[in-house]
Amino acid sequence: MPNPPFLLSDEVADALEAGRPVVALESTIISHGLPRPRNLEAAGEFEAILRDAGVVPATVAVLDGVPRVGLDGTGVERIANEDMAKASIRDLPVLAARGASAATTVAATTHLAALAGVRVFATGGLGGVHRGASATFDESADLVALAEHPVAVVSAGVKSVLDIGATLERLETLSVPVVGYGTTAFPSFWLPTSGFDLDWRVDGPEEVAAILRAQDAAPEDGRPRPGLVVANPVPEAEGWDRAEHDRVLAEAFAAAEAANVRGKAVTPFLLSFIVTASGGTSLEVNLALARNNVRVAAAIATAYAAAR
Repeated sequence: MPNPPFLLSDEVADALEAGRPVVALESTIISHGLPRPRNLEAAGEFEAILRDAGVVPATVAVLDGVPRVGLDGTGVERIANEDMAKASIRDLPVLAARGASAATTVAATTHLAALAGVRVFATGGLGGVHRGASATFDESADLVALAEHPVAVVSAGVKSVLDIGATLERLETLSVPVVGYGTTAFPSFWLPTSGFDLDWRVDGPEEVAAILRAQDAAPEDGRPRPGLVVANPVPEAEGWDRAEHDRVLAEAFAAAEAANVRGKAVTPFLLSFIVTASGGTSLEVNLALARNNVRVAAAIATAYAAAR
């Protein structure tokens, strides 16, 4: 067993043993990314999308000190309704020692999914390199997790409040492959494009499954196996109007500067400001892109399971 140990739900364990498709879902989007009670509704919706596609959902969280891959209804309700911290990989032993509960970030979810043998993970957006990181060294642990765990993460890129160019450079340095799903344009979460292009495009789940199989077949050389970023843009009709996006973002950065917000507090401040200043539009786009990512992840997991 890994340290700390983790628990698989019976449903997820049975699916993995039988080779049926499974998709991991993070819990931070439920506990911290959406308001109550909308968050519980969304959690149920994400799992329902997977089940309707014949895929087993594996929502990941830490409950009472134990990392869990696959939650029952009570577990999902706890994530949605209890006030919990966000847990990255480094926090797991502390939570285990204290018997505490937490929602898992992209990094922690990727780590636990890899330990469980879940190959595909759907989220909203990745963490990345923050603006001004050359002075603050503020970089998400998501990037290193992707370099060290063989999990395909379907996301709508990274939020436009981050340094997207630097994030892509770091992924290249860490040898994490990035493919655009139906596009060569890297998305920026609320928007389907970011102004940065990708080297590789895939046009269907079978192409992604083939990449995963090629990764599986690579010879062991003692180094951690990287994952795969599947950059899946929000559909044009469901994305945010670019002019409004740019206006609200400029207001958010100006407000953070005026309030002298610094360091790790900047991004939470910006995101909270953006939700309010957009009149909830950013939140609706967030939900739309998350649903889209879950659907694409379901198709990839199904293709991968069929090929195996």
